[in-house]
This record gives sequence, structure tokens and C-alpha cells, in this order.
Amino acid sequence: MLNPVLVIATISLALAIVAEATLSFLGVGAPPIKPSLGTLIRIGQEFMFSGEWWILFFPAATLLALALSINLLGDWLRDALNPRLI
Repeated sequence: MLNPVLVIATISLALAIVAEATLSFLGVGAPPIKPSLGTLIRIGQEFMFSGEWWILFFPAATLLALALSINLLGDWLRDALNPRLI
């Protein structure tokens, strides 16, 4: 019973991280004084067309890499722990 719980937990963790970043980007998440990827992306959006694109790029790339790696970990766990695939 632990195997499906681990897989669902990893996918839910990635969804929670993206949801928190989305809420922080919209300004209704964590307070502005707390660091968040969504807050960093919102601040970086103001500098996007001024030639300082990296202020937006690196937090967005970090969020993408984090969510993707957690999802890939969940997929790997599903494949590794599924006895029917062996």
C-alpha cells in the first residue's frame, strides 16, 4: 500500500509547489516579504523588456526544473514499484 501513496505524494508535491508559485505570482499567496518563486517571477516580469531578462528567466527555469524533476521522480517510482511491469 505504500507504493501508490509514494507516487501520489510526489505528484501532489509538484502540484502544490506550482499552485503556491501561482498564488504568489498573483499576489494572494505568501506575504511579499517571504521569498517565493512566484514572487520572484512577478518581480522579474517588470524587468523583462528592459534588457534584464535573467531576473525573470532564472526563477522561472528553477520552478520548471523543480516541478519537472519531482514529476519524473514520481514516474520513476511508479515504474520501479509496479510489480506488473516486471
